[in-house]
Amino acid sequence: METLLVTISCVAFFAFLLPHGYRKYCAVLGWTSIIAVLFLQIPYFLSENNFFYPSIALLSVPFLGITARLLWQENEAAFQLSRAAAVAFLIYVPFGFFEPLGNALIGLVVGQLVWAFDLIGYPAVLDADHIIASNGFRVEIILACTGIQSIAIMLGVAAAVPTTTRQKVLALLVVVPVIYLLNLGRNVFVILAYTGQWFPYLPEIASNGEYGFESFFWAHNVICELLALVALIAIAYGLFLIIPRLGSLADDLFSLYRAELMRVAGKGR
Repeated sequence: METLLVTISCVAFFAFLLPHGYRKYCAVLGWTSIIAVLFLQIPYFLSENNFFYPSIALLSVPFLGITARLLWQENEAAFQLSRAAAVAFLIYVPFGFFEPLGNALIGLVVGQLVWAFDLIGYPAVLDADHIIASNGFRVEIILACTGIQSIAIMLGVAAAVPTTTRQKVLALLVVVPVIYLLNLGRNVFVILAYTGQWFPYLPEIASNGEYGFESFFWAHNVICELLALVALIAIAYGLFLIIPRLGSLADDLFSLYRAELMRVAGKGR
């Protein structure tokens, strides 16, 4: 089912980027399909004690309703937001659903992590394909550990509005190398914290029944999620400086969604 929904979303978003009179229908279908995928992934994230993405899935329901309404009205800001989502999704899909390409990116990250641990003298080794081990603990590097999702999202944001060649180049430089390097640092921190058992706290909320998982939970699901959010906000601010029209779009979207939420709340009284 997930593969089918991803395929539908990919086709719909690609069709949205083409010039025709049915773009709003394609955008609504694209948004609906990808949000449905988020809900299908909730059990996996809960099994990892990760409540960030399930929360996003729940918040996406009112977001989808408002976005669909604005698209139906052919609101330009909603079209630009959908363009950002379409570009981000089409950047991610080749890595997420073409296994050789995804594995090549994972292998690149794993090799650089092993090099980084050798550099700092930490006893972490490549235990198997895409698995780094130390002190009896093993960490598997998956596609989500490569930063490709964040890179795709921020490049999608940069593509939401028309830009000059100079703006495109600067946006690429602000997004790709910065996120990639920050993500490598995040992986190093998580592996050090987990294999070194830095945060063995509150197992009643942080453990999934696996010995030592508490340190992974606090490092990966809490500390790094919060730092990643701060980093993405900072990168977005950098994009706003490079592409001022993005700032105007953000203001327009905030006003639109706030007005829609107030309208719905008013009807509910």
